Amino acid sequence: MNLRDLRYLVALADTRHFGRAAARSHVSQPTLSAQIKKLEDYLGAPLVERQPRKISLTELGERVVERARRVLKDSDDIVELARASRDPLAGTLRLALIPTLGPYLLPLVTPVLRKRLPKLQLMLYEYQTGPLLERLRAGELDLGILALGVDTEGLETRALGDEPFTLALPAHHRLAKQASVRTEDLTGETLLLLEDGHCLRDQALEVCSRVDAHESQDFRATSLETLRQMVAAGLGVTLLPELATRGPFASARSVAVRPFGRPVPHRTIGVAWRRSTTRLAAIEAIAETIAAALAPRA
Repeated sequence: MNLRDLRYLVALADTRHFGRAAARSHVSQPTLSAQIKKLEDYLGAPLVERQPRKISLTELGERVVERARRVLKDSDDIVELARASRDPLAGTLRLALIPTLGPYLLPLVTPVLRKRLPKLQLMLYEYQTGPLLERLRAGELDLGILALGVDTEGLETRALGDEPFTLALPAHHRLAKQASVRTEDLTGETLLLLEDGHCLRDQALEVCSRVDAHESQDFRATSLETLRQMVAAGLGVTLLPELATRGPFASARSVAVRPFGRPVPHRTIGVAWRRSTTRLAAIEAIAETIAAALAPRA
């Protein structure tokens, strides 16, 4: 039994298809099939139920795959540990951001990171908060950038800065005449929100819980850009994180954006990583860069 065969088995468990598992493993289908059969012979028990057009794992196969994932993660950590000892700011780092942050933060920090960390290759992903934390704990990610205030048990976190919320409203709205708005101004307004699963939805509901604003029941968006278009269409108002109002996002037609007066509602942006990580030096360098991007503008 070797690590290569365990990787083949995990690939088959993920894809449930010999051809796709072989393509993912960069080998031919007969090679992958033969190696898994050898693994079964070595263990003396079947791991895979082979049926026409259907692949499933036996009960033993499921248990072996669960342990194989841990073994492969540990072996990858050993490789990364050795690589980090040679150059802690080199190699590959798997980084994920939440959807309400990634499109607006990455353009700000990516050029700086490339200049500051030229040997570090970032593999970028986008997940909602729940899946991001699951993949982080499972070792599929090295670093997560998200809004704190969620359950990060078992992980290390560091707050990088507070991002204010702003109010996006139709350009002809009565509040567009004001230089700033208060939370109380939202009384009676129709609030447009993201769908369940986005932490920004819960944060917006918390901000508006103190006033009599009501959520639109016939619409929930999948992205901030959809929300922005619905506001432009005059269907209601919404809260936007400040980063989503900078640069090219600041000139959306038919949408006015107004800051909140004090106390300004905000979310706290932070990073999360596994306590056992071997990439702490790279994580700290990335965290410092992001903290600088979140610093209040003069």
